[in-house]
Amino acid sequence: MTGERHLHALLRHMKPEMRPGIFVFCTIPTNEPVPAALSPLLTFCEQEGTTLVLLREEAEAAGLRHAFASCLITLTVHSALDAVGFLAAITARLAAAGISVNAVSAFHHDHLFVPADRADDAMVLLREMSNATHL
Repeated sequence: MTGERHLHALLRHMKPEMRPGIFVFCTIPTNEPVPAALSPLLTFCEQEGTTLVLLREEAEAAGLRHAFASCLITLTVHSALDAVGFLAAITARLAAAGISVNAVSAFHHDHLFVPADRADDAMVLLREMSNATHL
């Protein structure tokens, strides 16, 4: 199945859903394996270290220092990886409201990590964007 590329359709059908839990960002040295006891939602290797995004409880149980307590919002529309402007429109709207966002594009959907204390505000704005596109 091919993902959606048209901005209007992406915004109209994005249907944001918040996943339960508080997620945090951690880093481990590049040459260290991910501890077997961890189940990171996201792993990304950078020159300075390997970033792990996992539930805060997991990070704390493993004794990992962490940053950016966030909620995960999934935009459930199947977006094409080469869609133009979708995340730009989303992040610009959140930025205008003073809400930071770490966006991740996966094969089927786009995912937004937003500060836990602003997650409800982000959901309201995303729903408003989607509803405004219906007009």
